[in-house]
Amino acid sequence: MGDAEIWLVIGLTAVVTYLPRALGVALSGRIDPNGPVFQFVACIAYALLAGLIARMILFPVGPLQETALGNRLASAGLALAVFLMMRRSVMLGVLAGTAALIGLTVGGVQLF
Repeated sequence: MGDAEIWLVIGLTAVVTYLPRALGVALSGRIDPNGPVFQFVACIAYALLAGLIARMILFPVGPLQETALGNRLASAGLALAVFLMMRRSVMLGVLAGTAALIGLTVGGVQLF
């Protein structure tokens, strides 16, 4: 490969990398964040997240697989309850769910 070909590849790579970014900047002022397209994308994102969480609880992989299903369900329920009671605090919900799962698992409790 000669120098001209290398510079051509670098140039094409730069165009492929920066052209979509430039288009995004140029079009961002015209996009309505409360429009139906963004609401649809948000719904899809929440559905994917819910599916991934359900998969982690019902069909875990790795060390989580060794915990009882009842413990995982109870911990998730407690995490959700704390999240809602504490004004939608994600951190407190995650901490409560994690602490519950660790406590139930280390304590040898199997709920069902």
